[in-house]
Amino acid sequence: MGSGNWTASNWSRFSSSRIAGKSTSAIYSGVTAKKEFLPMNVVRESCDSDDHPNSTPIILGLDVTGSMSGILNVMADKIGMVMGEIYKRNPVEDPQILFSAIGDAMCDRYPLQVTQFESDIRIAEQLTQVYFERGGGGNGFESYPLAWYFAANHTKTDQYEKRGKKGYIFTFGDDGYPEVLTASEINRIFGDRVYGDIPTKQVLKQAQKKYEIYHFCMGQGGSYRESDFDKWQNLLGERALRITDYTKIPEVIVSLLEMNNGKTKEEVLKTWDRSTAMVLRDTLPGEVKRNTFLGKLVNF
Repeated sequence: MGSGNWTASNWSRFSSSRIAGKSTSAIYSGVTAKKEFLPMNVVRESCDSDDHPNSTPIILGLDVTGSMSGILNVMADKIGMVMGEIYKRNPVEDPQILFSAIGDAMCDRYPLQVTQFESDIRIAEQLTQVYFERGGGGNGFESYPLAWYFAANHTKTDQYEKRGKKGYIFTFGDDGYPEVLTASEINRIFGDRVYGDIPTKQVLKQAQKKYEIYHFCMGQGGSYRESDFDKWQNLLGERALRITDYTKIPEVIVSLLEMNNGKTKEEVLKTWDRSTAMVLRDTLPGEVKRNTFLGKLVNF
């Protein structure tokens, strides 16, 4: 997947007809998950093409549980800026974006949905077709590591296979993470048979082989706790970012892509207006350190 090109005019027409002035429930009107977005026994591919000879896979993982409802609308409203800024600033070559909707594997009927990797207006079209279950439970976490497991085991990218380079995963939510993905969850959601429960740290290490991974802790979400942010930092270090102004998510994403590709934090900040730079100064890490994979990979 990933043919075609994103254009500002296509986004403007789509936004005017499908997003502008509409409520979250009107934008995301699905009443159940689409079969083609379920991750059972599927592989998503980010492939080079004539239009995009150096494809860069980017996965955006949205927490779609109830406590995040007020934030989700912003992502629909801001998606044009994400793509527009990526194409204008060119932090990565030939971006191809996949959305994943993340819930709670213990409580939700559809704890993970995944779109295709796309490079044109289908990015936005698919996002509005994702089912926002608005579930979750009172167990102190949502199942964010499902997105990592999917990326590690159910994606194929030319960026990694041909060039030995990593793509990017940005997940964001307002809750903690589970210590393990259980074997029964993995079988039920992905159709994979594994030998036992898999610790979240091991899932992360496997995904880090092919992807640079960040998590945004949404301070304005209904379930945010400072103790969860501390836990995320223990897991990801500076790649766990506290987001105090969720309207700046597109700028944070683009800035991190630029920092991953050689720019310093100060160089990035100088390219934004003053108010945006003030938010980013408090949000972005001091520098981007490349992940080195530690330990022996385990085949699940």
